[in-house]
Amino acid sequence: MADVSLRKVVKRYDEVEAVRGIDLDIADHEFVVLVGPSGCGKSTTLRMIAGLEDISDGDIMIGGDVVNDVPPKDRDIAMVFQNYALYPHMTVAENMSFGLRLKHYPKAEIKSRVTEAARMLDITDLIDRKPKQLSGGQRQRVAMGRAIVRNPKVFLFDEPLSNLDAKLRVQMRIEIKKVHQKVRTTTVYVTHDQVEAMTLADRVVVMNHGRIEQIGTPNELYHKPATRFVASFIGSPAMNFVPCRLEDTGGKLNVRLTDRLAFTLPPARAARYQALSRTDKLLLGIRPEHVMEARPHAEPGIEPFDATLDVTEPMGMETLVYFTLEGTQVCGRVNPNAGAQDGSPLRLAVDLNNMHLLNEVTGVVL
Repeated sequence: MADVSLRKVVKRYDEVEAVRGIDLDIADHEFVVLVGPSGCGKSTTLRMIAGLEDISDGDIMIGGDVVNDVPPKDRDIAMVFQNYALYPHMTVAENMSFGLRLKHYPKAEIKSRVTEAARMLDITDLIDRKPKQLSGGQRQRVAMGRAIVRNPKVFLFDEPLSNLDAKLRVQMRIEIKKVHQKVRTTTVYVTHDQVEAMTLADRVVVMNHGRIEQIGTPNELYHKPATRFVASFIGSPAMNFVPCRLEDTGGKLNVRLTDRLAFTLPPARAARYQALSRTDKLLLGIRPEHVMEARPHAEPGIEPFDATLDVTEPMGMETLVYFTLEGTQVCGRVNPNAGAQDGSPLRLAVDLNNMHLLNEVTGVVL
């Protein structure tokens, strides 16, 4: 097992920079997820760690050793691919043991490792089947088993759940987390799905246009995003962003959203934003769960207002409501018994204790 470090790593394809000088430290035993939209450089970064892509500049270290020129087979890593990459003519046991047989491990040790990995992944009964006799989830377990038996320093996962249906993805997320808790191998996992990132990772690396936007625990990224991109990418439904400005009224600091709608900031938030210019173009960032139905005797910082709903989406345990403020669509979450109906008015409230202010031009959270 080992730590992984990237120092000023760059990947160029002719004139295009796919990865732009990123720095990243992944601790021994840590589970780190690289997440971002298509084309952000996350898979390219993973493939450079694996040695499947040459780096254009910078250094990659595994266990403290620079591996820039070390071929993939000598890096002591194991990779799980999106398409499973199983040999169709081999049984599950033969697929799982293939790498060990190439390295001439003793037969007894091969059998022991395969048996243990099969038990861990709950595929003991499938050991003599061939891939065509397996479901998608079972094939992915075999691919994971092939990686586990090698006992590598680092596991690399390249969007391994993309080909599975929604229910199976949830199940396999749980399986991957269980496996990591058992083997505790350093793991780098790539996905475009922020739910996978949030549920699996010790830390999440959010990438955008070849750069790292923010690194943090799932809770840090959700509650303390550094930029508009992170705030909008992490969380579903995404954070609301409403143009606003600050103003002083009667010795209190208000955030004004429209000519008729302004909220008084709670003391802690007012102190935080007191030094900001009253003329800056700002955005109020608020998560949907902090826009809810108004209740009597609300806590300080929870400000009521009236809205006319455009659309409602009953979700069972909650109802998502959508309304418009000065041309900006806003999403909230209300109790299913709140009486929300399409086209109807509803008394709502916003929790300003959990608000964010962003610079509208730079997208930086202030």
